[in-house]
Amino acid sequence: MRLQGEGVSPSFLALLDAEPLEGLTALDVGTGWGRVALALAARCRAVVGVDRSPDLIEDARRRAAAAGLTNVRFEVGDVETEEYDRWAVPDVVTAHLCMSGGIAERAARTLAAGGVFAAVAFHAEQWAETGRRSRFAYDEPQMRALLERTGFEAEHLSVEREVRTFGSVEEALAAVLGLEERWKVDGRWFRYVKYLEEGGRSLTRSHLMVKARRR
Repeated sequence: MRLQGEGVSPSFLALLDAEPLEGLTALDVGTGWGRVALALAARCRAVVGVDRSPDLIEDARRRAAAAGLTNVRFEVGDVETEEYDRWAVPDVVTAHLCMSGGIAERAARTLAAGGVFAAVAFHAEQWAETGRRSRFAYDEPQMRALLERTGFEAEHLSVEREVRTFGSVEEALAAVLGLEERWKVDGRWFRYVKYLEEGGRSLTRSHLMVKARRR
């Protein structure tokens, strides 16, 4: 059975599929409503998903119950500040669009030698048209350096990139409507509007796929 997950890159799931998941315990940090955790539950011995949003955790629990999954549980917690062994002793740690140096460090502390860390991070080119790089974005050399520093051996790094093009300013703005408030706070919104006013009609989605093994 191949892993399938709503809104999760098939390439990322293929990286996990290569592992003998049937006998393993997985910890999904920053799980959100559980898209990766629920996909893993179909194959893993046990799965724990953790997120700091109680509402998202309740949603994940409802989805697990509706799917009849009994080997997955969801906990409220801050994966940026709390140690992971309070929730599980995992063989695999996953982080889907929730990536930082602190997460890599905590994953390394909880995984034994040979344990797998798999992540989807924002790539440096994510939303390049806004003229501002996210502090949570990485390019390939930065990710390799982070993995090396935290005790991992990188096995796979690849970039998935999609450039959307729009026929009008209105269409481009409609595509990022849900990001408006956040982008106004960090200055991206005004830079993107300026880019559109100057004739730009694109938006780049760029993610970095990561698979590493604890040394």
